[in-house]
Amino acid sequence: MKDVEFLKKLCTSHAPSGREHWLYPLFKEAFEPYGEVSMGKLNNMYAHKKGRGSGSIMLMAHADEVFLMVTELAENGFLKFKGNGIDPKTLVSQEVIIHGKKDILGIIGIKPPHLMNEEDRKKAVKAEDLMIDTGLSKESLQELVNVGDYVTLKRSFYELLNDNVTCKSIDDRAGIAAMYVCAKELCSINHDLDVYFVASCQEEVGARGARVGSYDVKPTIAIAIDVTFDSGAMGDTDRENKLGHGPAICIGPNIHPKLREKLMEVAGEYNIPYQVEVEPGSTGTDAWNIQVSAEGIPTLLLSIPIKYMHTSVEMINMEDIKNTGRIIAKLLEKLKSEDLEELLCF
Repeated sequence: MKDVEFLKKLCTSHAPSGREHWLYPLFKEAFEPYGEVSMGKLNNMYAHKKGRGSGSIMLMAHADEVFLMVTELAENGFLKFKGNGIDPKTLVSQEVIIHGKKDILGIIGIKPPHLMNEEDRKKAVKAEDLMIDTGLSKESLQELVNVGDYVTLKRSFYELLNDNVTCKSIDDRAGIAAMYVCAKELCSINHDLDVYFVASCQEEVGARGARVGSYDVKPTIAIAIDVTFDSGAMGDTDRENKLGHGPAICIGPNIHPKLREKLMEVAGEYNIPYQVEVEPGSTGTDAWNIQVSAEGIPTLLLSIPIKYMHTSVEMINMEDIKNTGRIIAKLLEKLKSEDLEELLCF
């Protein structure tokens, strides 16, 4: 399967926090050729590829996406909701899918400007003022939808110019796609370490799957793969991350310094482009919980620049995804079991 095709399948699928198992058939299909695939008790997905030596590495990218939940069935086919991780401004005019007894399409509309008074025009958009219109009667909805049902964004996947693509839930299906690139690269590499590819659960509600996965696998070292803000227009101008310039290697207390230096050395040797990102505190990723699990796990964080995070039009560069997978595969080629103790010693 081509990398872009796999990413498209991932992003147009739906797996909100707590329902990551909806993505499991796709994960299994992709990773089963490369190792033993299983699912954990909290919806973490695992693929284990054996190495020829001792020691192990866990690669982790989260499977869950931001979402809404139904709070009330209102009159005339409308649903009220609460959101997680989505700015209400971005919800106006969006298509959604309500995951009830069957999937139901809906839209989130807003009063036309012709009907707004001056006060309405000046108001900020609040989630409690928005509703999902299904077009069904309340009686029909009551047979199909319950309070607490999940709602996800609906968006097609588009390939843009210069290897850029856009869709919803690229955060962090891009990381899973990077692991897929790595798995394919490893087919031609004799690596010492056992490799665990983990699609983690519930990152968007507190990186909960990262802690569980770390105890399940108990790896010697780990690499979290996530997305990060770009520095372009409507991005984070305090950063220097650009789409198409490679993954960002994190530097900070969440990151093992000697392991990070080794990664940069490998990237330089193979001319794999990368960027640098400084995080003096919490990285806000799975890496934060991985590092302090069990007896402590030496951890790296690779972040792929993204535009318009937590919207339905997240944008990322396919070459950045491929280079993320390549840089990890080349690191694994260089890491030898007998060298780990010295490398991981401060």
